[in-house]
Amino acid sequence: MQVSEKRFLTTHAGSLPKPKALVHLHAERAAGRAIDLPDLVAQTETAERNAVAKQIESGVDIINDGEVGRESFFTYVRHRMTGFANQSQRPIMRDITMYPSFLEYIMKTATSGEQVSLLAPPEAVGAVAYRDAPAIAADCERLKKLVAPHAGKFAETFMTSPSPGIIAAAMTNKHYPSMAEYVAAVGNALAVEYRAIVNAGFVLQIDAPDLAMERHTLFADKPLGEFLDFVKLVVAAINRGLEGLPKDRVRLHVCWGNYNGPHECDVPLNDIWPEIAKAHVGGYLLSLANPRHEHEVALFEKGILPKDTVLIAGAIDTTSNYVEHPQVVATRIERAAKAVGDPHRVMAGTDCGFETSAGFVMVVEDVVWAKLRALRDGAAIASQRVFG
Repeated sequence: MQVSEKRFLTTHAGSLPKPKALVHLHAERAAGRAIDLPDLVAQTETAERNAVAKQIESGVDIINDGEVGRESFFTYVRHRMTGFANQSQRPIMRDITMYPSFLEYIMKTATSGEQVSLLAPPEAVGAVAYRDAPAIAADCERLKKLVAPHAGKFAETFMTSPSPGIIAAAMTNKHYPSMAEYVAAVGNALAVEYRAIVNAGFVLQIDAPDLAMERHTLFADKPLGEFLDFVKLVVAAINRGLEGLPKDRVRLHVCWGNYNGPHECDVPLNDIWPEIAKAHVGGYLLSLANPRHEHEVALFEKGILPKDTVLIAGAIDTTSNYVEHPQVVATRIERAAKAVGDPHRVMAGTDCGFETSAGFVMVVEDVVWAKLRALRDGAAIASQRVFG
């Protein structure tokens, strides 16, 4: 994982805007309707080429494929793994149900256009195993090809893959005797993707909203201790999946759910950090820009960032169409650097992705790129102040 001795590098959390025609194909496929797969491949490559170019134009240092070829950040595994079918009924986030008028508003928003729902993913009805290794290999080869013409214009490339915990929590278990066995099976399957991504030369980002968000979803009515037991289970599965891979080629993204809601039920970072810090990764991408968690950057003043790891501090909110002023971004980055105590161990990122499932859009496309330019400009200001 590259760091800079002279400035703060910028990155983002993964998902970027998808063209409507591609959203339609993803939505149709997710609904179980037949689509033209060669058309999906062709449209994915075109959208990915544009996503790469727009990231570079926006000044992002560490770029990716925008996840444009996936229906969502985790339900796409239904097309690559055995064992999934039917439809789960995912609990709605507790903070949303606390406010009936907001629930009505968000449901209207969520159903206003064609999209892939993350509240109705498939469920596990059989043994889970990775059956389509060529699919992740194709992802890697396509990204290699598309970034090659831009050599020298960016620092590094990453690719995402989900945590076994988000799949096990959101995609109901109707097959395994226990959650532990389900998580283990999903973790073993995901290890195929983890290795393929790292072996292709990319930084692997593991998306793990489950390590925070499930406190107010699946575990909303349960004691904190039960949720922390789940976090331990998931981190152990992640670590098994990463065995033999270099720690500095992996980063972990943890968030409380990428949606515009009250977030009053979010578990404090302080409660979950001792377990999250046990992950065998070289970097942590955390939501530190939004109004509910911005203050938690101060926790790093206690020296809690594990040795030889970096903090990718969220400096851009991904649920609002406000374009952050570069001075605000710079202040957030500087605060993170001061808290960690070493600016070389800090990067600037976004709180989460911009289109975590196809069609689910809170920030319009033009504003996405403006936000990433603000991230670039804010990082430049902070770099000048800190590094000179």
